[in-house]
Amino acid sequence: MNRLVLISGCSGGEKSTLLAELAARGHAVVEEPGRRIVKRELEGDGAALPWVDMVAFAHRAIQMAMADHTAAREQAGWTFFDRGLIDAAAALQHLTGEPVLEKLSVAHRYHQRVFLTPPWPEIYTTDPERRHGFDEAVAEYDRLAAIYPMLGYDIVMLPKIAIADRADFILDCLSRETRQP
Repeated sequence: MNRLVLISGCSGGEKSTLLAELAARGHAVVEEPGRRIVKRELEGDGAALPWVDMVAFAHRAIQMAMADHTAAREQAGWTFFDRGLIDAAAALQHLTGEPVLEKLSVAHRYHQRVFLTPPWPEIYTTDPERRHGFDEAVAEYDRLAAIYPMLGYDIVMLPKIAIADRADFILDCLSRETRQP
């Protein structure tokens, strides 16, 4: 069984906070490639920042997400990803029209269920690593919500509830699946 679980969706939907909760419960987690790239770029020359060169940023995110996927296959138990390869490939395809999604998503499959954080304007904030506005976040969310089913994934929408309850929700969904014959 594929135990590599994507948590994707709208920026500012508390994905990172949710992954911190899952990590605190002993699960392996993989931080969002985009945030790691932005941190490194802000410390360096900044050439691949999303607000400087989004195409270069997307290419780096794809490379990082592929490496993350490969490394996580060795983990025992569930591994939770804050975004991943499909999000990065979707961004590149949206920007350039380059048909990368299907090719990359076939070679690097995640668990069948993808958990999406819906747009949540009441909690949305920007920060030094997330400079885009809420409207841009919703547009990205809409693209992802359409892309995942086209690639054969089942979407599970995360309810707008407390982080601990969201973690319980995800773990319950996955445990019910493993109990079925």
